[in-house]
Amino acid sequence: MAETVQTTETKSKIKEFLSTIPYNKISIKDILNFEKTPVNILLAIAIVVFLAMFVIGVVTYLIHGHHAYGVTRQHPWGLLIAVYIFFVVSSTGLCIVGSLGDVFGFKDYMMISKRAIFGSIVTILAGFAVIAFEIGHPIRMMIYNVLTPGLTSAIWWMGTLYGLYLTFMIIEFIFLLKHDMKKAKIFGLTGLLVGLAAHSNLGGVFGFLNARTISNGVFYPTYFILTAFITGIYIAFIMMGFRYKLKFPENAKVMLINLAKIQGLLISILIFFETWKMLTGVYGGMPNRAEVVEHIVSGAPFWTEVILAMLIPLFIILKSAGKNTVGMFWASLGGMVGIFFMRYDLVHDTQLKPLQMMKIREYQLPPEWIHYFPSQTEIFISLGGLGICLLLYYIGTKLFNLNEDVSEEAH
Repeated sequence: MAETVQTTETKSKIKEFLSTIPYNKISIKDILNFEKTPVNILLAIAIVVFLAMFVIGVVTYLIHGHHAYGVTRQHPWGLLIAVYIFFVVSSTGLCIVGSLGDVFGFKDYMMISKRAIFGSIVTILAGFAVIAFEIGHPIRMMIYNVLTPGLTSAIWWMGTLYGLYLTFMIIEFIFLLKHDMKKAKIFGLTGLLVGLAAHSNLGGVFGFLNARTISNGVFYPTYFILTAFITGIYIAFIMMGFRYKLKFPENAKVMLINLAKIQGLLISILIFFETWKMLTGVYGGMPNRAEVVEHIVSGAPFWTEVILAMLIPLFIILKSAGKNTVGMFWASLGGMVGIFFMRYDLVHDTQLKPLQMMKIREYQLPPEWIHYFPSQTEIFISLGGLGICLLLYYIGTKLFNLNEDVSEEAH
């Protein structure tokens, strides 16, 4: 009897807590009510098309299974893995940017805290939506993740830590909405630490690949954190650019200029990292590594990520000392394209070299580079993930007040 009473009281407290979360009551009419500018109309059409693609891709996968994908036994990780990494990297980056204000107390960044934390929730949900149709049995995974934990598996830790990270981000966001900054700081710091652990662990998934010398080592756990922060700043510029239609008020300019200066430092470190990774990769002509590096740097995708995600933004930052906020908005859009290629190249480059290089029978042709191109189903599900991300973020801007400079009203 006592346990029943205690359970009832707990449920009552949870219900009372949830009822005090500030939000705006919205309808379908409110969602469809947006400023009909050409850019907004184009984005609305893109979201609808992407969501339709997602449905088509998922149905095709459910009918045909992994045969609907372009992956093979020799190239088992495909576009969906790359897109998942793209979204979770974006989530961690936004978490870092959002933490600058409410966790670390930098007042200039408080204006983006709620928007960035909500963005971190949306992007990781989009990542989960994409990866759910790659791992085969997501429900079974969640069950046995708890019943039979694989403590020596980096992928088990990745799933567990990202689940905890999402939980802490949601709780932090709720306290930000309630203006309870003390609790928001506690859960924000916890979420940040768990998120960094999850993200470095994701880098470890590649670093632990002993059979793939191009990836094996300590480089990727650190590299993932660095590129996450860079990605978060790019998305922050995009968010604020759309929020203010590129007409930034003074407080937004101050924040974005500071972020641009941080970005200049981070991109410089990234160029330093990449340069030494490639130099140490080719040095000594080590089999299965040197030729892979040479193959990577001779391809267009690698230079696409270098030019769009590194060189162009760094040039704009250095030329204007970070003050060209409009230029950085456009550079950030291009930078996110470069970041996508960075994630795609990471997954694809790891699998370029066949593991079996020797002929096993006479007259057999020697193994060649492994070729892979995403199938239509993979592309549809990936673009669908982007559609889910954009739709959830748009609904969030209607449902919650994500602006720090406007008083909130709970309905």
